[in-house]
Amino acid sequence: MLNSYKEFKSFLETLKDRPTLLLHACCGPCSTHTIALLNNYFDITVYYDNSNIDTLEEFNKRLEELKKVINNFNNVKLIVAPYIPASFYEAVKGDEALGEFSSRCYKCMKLRMKNTYNYALENNYDYYTTTLSISPYKSSKWINEIGYELASSGKVKYLYEREEYNELVE
Repeated sequence: MLNSYKEFKSFLETLKDRPTLLLHACCGPCSTHTIALLNNYFDITVYYDNSNIDTLEEFNKRLEELKKVINNFNNVKLIVAPYIPASFYEAVKGDEALGEFSSRCYKCMKLRMKNTYNYALENNYDYYTTTLSISPYKSSKWINEIGYELASSGKVKYLYEREEYNELVE
């Protein structure tokens, strides 16, 4: 695991031949910095998987904003996973009333990251990751725990997410 943003940047410099990256995105604003940074090193496909959003209207609104962000970058592709709120409700069953930083939040992140990992595995991506840790409402520790657990098979590598936002400032 990389312990600082400086180590992460050094790691990026070691990459050869622009590996493929499946980047789970929750929305446009959270994707902007991530895509800007990683687009120099990876062939990126953004994977929009957000069945946790409460209405189809909001799901589509976030998707349109994400498309605007992606259009600012060359060669970034977009995959939109189907909107299936029942999958979210099944994943968080029993924890529906809980808020951020609770077991409901953990289960929701795990669902979306597992979907991303499975898509990456089925489509032969080199790496996968998520923009979720950009949010101050998400636990990077949990995200990394889930990411490494899913990648433990060794078939698709997990691209480490930052532990503290401060590390993103050089």
